[in-house]
Amino acid sequence: MKEIQNLEKFKLPKNFRGKNAFIVQLWWIVQGFFFKNSPQFMYGFRNFLLRMFGAKIGKNVIIRPSVKVTYPWKISIGDSCWIGDDVVLYSLGEIEIGNNVVISQKSYLCAASHDYLKLDFSIFAKKIVINDQVWLATDVFVAPGISIGEGTVVGARSSVYKNLPPNKICMGSPVKIIRNRVGE
Repeated sequence: MKEIQNLEKFKLPKNFRGKNAFIVQLWWIVQGFFFKNSPQFMYGFRNFLLRMFGAKIGKNVIIRPSVKVTYPWKISIGDSCWIGDDVVLYSLGEIEIGNNVVISQKSYLCAASHDYLKLDFSIFAKKIVINDQVWLATDVFVAPGISIGEGTVVGARSSVYKNLPPNKICMGSPVKIIRNRVGE
């Protein structure tokens, strides 16, 4: 078979992480010991830790201790949001979450991937935007570069590989628009 993937040729783009290696490692230590082990009710403490590492966190934000954030300095979360248990914010690229958003347990927002057509398997990041009043139900996957419109609901176990318009109920893998959320 012709060589189609050679990981020895892979190079991380300059400044891809957005901070130096010391800050990255320090965040992973803080997340592993303090964030993850904080009591459930200490939402303000977890928000404080994220802010200390550059995240933009609004008012009245509930983030569970089992949430995993790769690079907080690439995260923006609006007011009155809930981020559920075991959510992964794989923020190799930017993730912007609006106001009054619910991201339910085990959802995965993936803001980066690899170019499988290139021999060096190069990595790229694409911003994810979750607009105001969106609900991602349990175990939703959101691919790099996706925007989900205001007020849209994405059903449990759905996979979002295309942008979704506002005010829709969507479900499936890949996700399909089912109907309007309000105002049929």
